[in-house]
Amino acid sequence: MIVNSTVIARYERADFISKDGYEVAIFSDHWKLNKDTGFFLDSLPEWLDSEINRTFKQVLAIYGETCSAPYTMAIFQRVRDYFESTTGPLLFSPESMISYRSAFDGEDWPLSSMRAFLRTWVSLGYQGVPVETLKMMEGWRIKGNEKGYAVQSMCPESGPLTDIEMEGVVSRLIDCYSDGSLSLREVCLAMILAMTGRRPAQIAALKIKDLFLQGDRYFVNFPRAKQKHGVWRGSFKKYQIVEDLWTLLQQQAESSRSAFIEACGDKFNANLASELPLFPAIKHYDDDVELGVQLSGDYLHARVVEITYVMTKVKEVVAVISERTGAVTHLNPYRFRYTLGTNLAREGHGEYIIAEALDHSDIQNAGVYVKNIPDIVKRIDKAVALQLAPIAQAFQGVLVADEAKARRGGDPASRVCSAGGNVGTCGSYGFCGALAPIACYTCSHFQPWLDGPHELVLDDLLRERDSVRDTTGDLKIASVNDRLILAVSNVVTRCNAMKSELVNV
Repeated sequence: MIVNSTVIARYERADFISKDGYEVAIFSDHWKLNKDTGFFLDSLPEWLDSEINRTFKQVLAIYGETCSAPYTMAIFQRVRDYFESTTGPLLFSPESMISYRSAFDGEDWPLSSMRAFLRTWVSLGYQGVPVETLKMMEGWRIKGNEKGYAVQSMCPESGPLTDIEMEGVVSRLIDCYSDGSLSLREVCLAMILAMTGRRPAQIAALKIKDLFLQGDRYFVNFPRAKQKHGVWRGSFKKYQIVEDLWTLLQQQAESSRSAFIEACGDKFNANLASELPLFPAIKHYDDDVELGVQLSGDYLHARVVEITYVMTKVKEVVAVISERTGAVTHLNPYRFRYTLGTNLAREGHGEYIIAEALDHSDIQNAGVYVKNIPDIVKRIDKAVALQLAPIAQAFQGVLVADEAKARRGGDPASRVCSAGGNVGTCGSYGFCGALAPIACYTCSHFQPWLDGPHELVLDDLLRERDSVRDTTGDLKIASVNDRLILAVSNVVTRCNAMKSELVNV
């Protein structure tokens, strides 16, 4: 191979600036590309030829300054995996590539990025990759990675959440914030994921100034992510949110301001308040560096991995039982994106609307939501509701024998009434503006009475569900109270069981 010395001289560098603005020493053992992504290059095989090692790092540096940090790390890991599976003399030979490809057992989509890497290697004029190897790889037909399996299969572990699961998660988040088992920051992260379906990287990049009012409407100006050639906070897309989420995020904004005022002391510049991260990594604040300089990059923003850790904790604390599996509903950030896209598809929206809602740059990944999506909202009659109720565990209160046994049982104002009579007691001393008894059955303060007319409440809810379905023809609208139906059914089931026990005694 004839080497172009001009090209090599241009790219033989000692350092580079990553796409996210971090200075990286090419021949150091560790590359830090942004606040979230770094990797050790000393994990390369020791037998690797020094010239190949040097060239590999030079080519990888091109990716580091032009591509996203996660993609650059994925390229490093893929090529390192190839190095580890190949002996020195066969490195980059056609035989070694064929052998490496066979190990993928037909799922060879990762080789697409490796082929592109070797194409860059050769185009820059570096030696080490035979022409016949790249020519052979260019002729390979590599299938793309399978997209949308979790969505199309409606996987109960990783796919979209059902309406009952989603309502349970949001309801329990509010309860856990009220009782202090989840912090303001944790609830804000979980709620913004659940209500907007944004990517974790977009949420971590938010600043206080990204929250804004437009008339009487509330918006978040989300930084875009996964945009080709895009830079951190280089472009934005506004997203309308509900007032309840806005109120929570305003509290989080004030918490962020307070944290920086405490950390900076007299050095805090009030003019920079709007530039503060909404979810700060305050422990990384450097008192020796001017705050404005630190706020110009991503270093003081929450790490993306924190959001994953928070969702793991949220899953364990809220412990919402899935009516599909009978186990605690698994939660991760992307299930909420899948849920948003699936709900839009079920409502009849096309690929362009879904792509816009999910902040995609094109529609190539939106198609999975509109193709062969099974309807997860089924007809619920009384028999089905009574059967599912113990599994879903939507009822959060405590069953009592009668009013005298209830907390606040001596207070007539605590009685919860229905069309058929009193159904129980509210154990909360605070103000509640929720509609009784509809909202009570899913509330942890509700104490249904053993002899209350719960079955009449259930019959009314089922009758209303059927009426809405027959009138509108829309099963999604008709199913809005399905979690409530399961909660009332659970109370009916528990009452029947308790009555049977008393008869036996």
